[in-house]
Amino acid sequence: MSTAATGALVGLLFGVGLVIVIFRSPPARKVRLADRMDPYLRDTPSPSRLLSDAPEAGAAAGRRATDSTSTSSATASGPGSASAGSGARFAAGSRRGAHGRRAAGAETRILVGLGTVEALLRPFIADAAGRLDRFLGGRTALTRRLVQAGGRTTIEEFRVQQVITAVVGALLGASVLALRTLLGIGPPALVGVALVVAGTAGGILARDWWLTRAIREREDRMLMEFPTVAELLALAVTAGESAIGALERVSRLTRGELGTELRLALADARAGATLVQALEGIAARTSLPPLTRFVDGMAVAIERGTPLADVLRAQAVDVREAGKRQLLEAGGRKEIAMMIPVVFLILPTTVIFAFYPALVSFTVIAQ
Repeated sequence: MSTAATGALVGLLFGVGLVIVIFRSPPARKVRLADRMDPYLRDTPSPSRLLSDAPEAGAAAGRRATDSTSTSSATASGPGSASAGSGARFAAGSRRGAHGRRAAGAETRILVGLGTVEALLRPFIADAAGRLDRFLGGRTALTRRLVQAGGRTTIEEFRVQQVITAVVGALLGASVLALRTLLGIGPPALVGVALVVAGTAGGILARDWWLTRAIREREDRMLMEFPTVAELLALAVTAGESAIGALERVSRLTRGELGTELRLALADARAGATLVQALEGIAARTSLPPLTRFVDGMAVAIERGTPLADVLRAQAVDVREAGKRQLLEAGGRKEIAMMIPVVFLILPTTVIFAFYPALVSFTVIAQ
């Protein structure tokens, strides 16, 4: 590496470090209200790891294992064997407790190492996530998409994940620039800088694409579960259950995504919302037209007193027919996609094998 490149790299590292020191110094760092109130609202400190559950669990297991042995021995052999059993119980419990403490200590050392790195990087990642959120905006739409994906990730966690993927993409682009700087091979420096920027943007967009993919997969699973859930609701209502009773029974029997949505609706109903409002919440948390029609049909049936079982069976039949149409449409799209290898790979190979012998024969005759 040339002297100029070495000087540029050292200057870049020094400049980045100087900017970090200046902007993270106490006079330049803005103190938030939460930071001021945190010492007064902080919870009680966590107990020592010597008092954690793992050693106690080991000792308790030892005590339980030896209790049964000593009890049986005591009943069989009298007072002398009972004292021996208590001594064995104490020794076994001590050995198991020591083993539990050693395992907990090893796990704690690993977690402390990871926690130290996380504590060092957390402020920078949190600041970067906040700046990215202010730059991109659209918190309302993002909240709705996260709810559609299952609601297991908050906006802050999603932004942090975007920052991490952006850093990974930037490092991939910077590796090309590092090869150019250290070994003198690779694209020009301007192209390397463009790759760093493209990697950063690609990382952000990749996490967003992954969220869209998670939403689509979840909705596909809900569509697959929907006819069965609708028929179970119809059977429960026909058997004499009320609407809420049928929802509770089906939510206990199902374990899929739609069952989770039914449990959330029941929780809303228990919290004070009407059943119609709780069912409308299911439609608001998804973007599936069949499910929206199903919720609307149930709401109309509950409000007007029409037979709910007939509505549920009709909805189940409609969803099954919609699933068949989607399968036919997917088969048509796959058929068109299959024409690409047939036309561009198989057909040229067949033509070559058919005309090559004739071409060789014409060449031989011409000679």
